[in-house]
Amino acid sequence: MGILIRRALEEDLEAAGEVTVEAFVGDGHTSPDSGYVQLLRDAGRRNEEAELLVALDPHTRQVLGCVTLAVGGTEWADIAEPHEGELRMLAVGAAARGRGAGEALVRAAMARCRELRLAGMAFSTRPAMKAAHRIYERLGFVRTPDRDWTAAPGIDLMVYSITF
Repeated sequence: MGILIRRALEEDLEAAGEVTVEAFVGDGHTSPDSGYVQLLRDAGRRNEEAELLVALDPHTRQVLGCVTLAVGGTEWADIAEPHEGELRMLAVGAAARGRGAGEALVRAAMARCRELRLAGMAFSTRPAMKAAHRIYERLGFVRTPDRDWTAAPGIDLMVYSITF
């Protein structure tokens, strides 16, 4: 079964926010009482201030996952330079895992970065997000340890990057 990827529409925003919270809190990457949960849930803001791509079931149009794409130097980019794109909050709902939604979202973000004539991508990930790391590596991203950073005490982030 295929996956439909597109820029989020108003009708997708609530479900995209819930899928993001489900993935980050449900997988233990974010505490349910963290202030970050509100940011994860606010898909509307991410769609307005950056680009929110959604993965949809092509038949039901159910949101399976989403990712925020930011251009370096903008509010949503933590580590990307102005010539790079940055993935934020890649999330796939538990029920949709194994269908290729995560990889499809990353491929779509890569294509969008090329459309924007960006030279590559750089983004952060938690060390425990092993499934995401496998996707990134399969698509040609490499670990860039000299760009690793700490977002807050106890939140160490690894960086992956790619040059187009």
